[in-house]
Amino acid sequence: MAFPLSSNAKRPATKSHSIKLKLRDLSQLFNLMDPSPFIEKDLDDEAEEFIVSWAEEFSPRARLDLRVYLERWPEQDPTELIRQAVHNYFTYRAELTKLEFKHLMKQGRTSLFIGLSFLATCLAVIETLLRGEQGAWAGVLRESLTIAGWVAMWRPMQIYLYDWWPVQRRGRIYAKLSQIPVEVVREK
Repeated sequence: MAFPLSSNAKRPATKSHSIKLKLRDLSQLFNLMDPSPFIEKDLDDEAEEFIVSWAEEFSPRARLDLRVYLERWPEQDPTELIRQAVHNYFTYRAELTKLEFKHLMKQGRTSLFIGLSFLATCLAVIETLLRGEQGAWAGVLRESLTIAGWVAMWRPMQIYLYDWWPVQRRGRIYAKLSQIPVEVVREK
């Protein structure tokens, strides 16, 4: 499933916003433990969190751009390097989020199958073994089995009602950030 950049593509985008990231030097943007070349490197956790948290603050339809201010300017213009690295990283994160969503839906289907099977078993036991039974013990057992059967439905209901939409939202943000215009400015 793809993560659309906006929930309603026909609406015009709202005001444009800039995410401003100030760094001493280029290395602050990247995870230093990652041995990959800069373009393929993971972003530093704090840099990623900063960019994503600002992106979450704005409307999903808002136009965003990233301005990176560097105090120590490298010998070569780092604009293309930073742009590619940011786009590659958030494209990768969007793909991981798609996989997470797919896994969550699979878990939901499995949980739903298990929950419905358990609920059906509980209701069948109530119907077959406790059909004409009267008395306190039969009432307690009947209610206990009914409650246990419905409690087994808790996890699939949580997944399908609540857990999926934060994953979708995060995926949309990553997809948006994978295409964000990037400007690098020499800090004076």
